[in-house]
Parts: sequence; structure tokens; C-alpha cells
Amino acid sequence: MKVRVVLKYRHCDGNLCIKVTDDVACLLYRTDQAQDVKKIEKFHSQLMRLMVAKESRSAAMETD
Repeated sequence: MKVRVVLKYRHCDGNLCIKVTDDVACLLYRTDQAQDVKKIEKFHSQLMRLMVAKESRSAAMETD
């Protein structure tokens, strides 16, 4: 239930790095492709919307 997401973008060389970890496993993805950068931006914005949505909080509490 606890996950950290870190996005790093270097404008000078156009690299984007996304790191997702739960302190047990760590996933890291790096790209310099514009198409991948746009997909990751869309994924990250959807993730942030879900994390702040009231519906997701109430659903998570019901499953616990």
C-alpha cells in the first residue's frame, strides 16, 4: 500500500527517469524518446489524480 514515485527530467539532454519503489523492490525506467516521455507524463498525472481522489481513499479503506 506504500509506494514512492520519483520523476527526474534533464532538459539539457532530454532524459527522463522514473523510479518506483516500495522499499522491497525498485523499478527504474530511463528514456530519451519523446513518445515515451509523453506516455510517462500521462501515466504520472493519472496516478496523482487517483491518489488524491476521494473515491480511491474510501475504496482502499474498505479493502483493509
